[in-house]
Amino acid sequence: MKQPLKQEIFKKRKSLSKREVEEKSTAIKEKLFSLNKFKDAKNILFYVSFNNEADTIVLIKELLKNKKENKKNIIVPYVEKNSLILQLSVLNNFNDLEPKTFGILEPKEDKIKKFDAKKVDLVLVPGIAFDKNGHRIGYGYGYYDRFLEKLNKNTTKIGLCYDFQLIDKIPKEKHDIPMDIVVTEKRIIKVQ
Repeated sequence: MKQPLKQEIFKKRKSLSKREVEEKSTAIKEKLFSLNKFKDAKNILFYVSFNNEADTIVLIKELLKNKKENKKNIIVPYVEKNSLILQLSVLNNFNDLEPKTFGILEPKEDKIKKFDAKKVDLVLVPGIAFDKNGHRIGYGYGYYDRFLEKLNKNTTKIGLCYDFQLIDKIPKEKHDIPMDIVVTEKRIIKVQ
């Protein structure tokens, strides 16, 4: 079931125009920024969007620009060569990123400022699809599945996606760690 669904959603996401991505991502940003969990978080792990994902680059740039007022640490993941474990780095300047693993922007070697996963308050998680119970279908490499296991129990996990990526039910696998909240351009789903 997962493979045909992945392909269908990929195709739909790929067909979004730049304007559609902007409009939907702006609505997602407004909903995300309205959440108390987001407002209260100090150490936020952002995925760096690519390939028409819900845009986090705009969020990252906005928060970096207003860093003094918002007092939030912007943290981004990176992958060390031959490792399947996400590493974390504080990001102070968007220009400190360059395309690396799969073409995703990651910190340049000399700009890495390691950050302890146990200190993350909130993590934004990418995915191909999410359901109303917070389960997700990832890209199949397991980076986030392995990473989410390492977080403190009280770290808030938020899946960001377009509304068409929200499906009724994703079969749960034993390694799956559900999201606490899923945010689309149309709704906020708080998982019970």
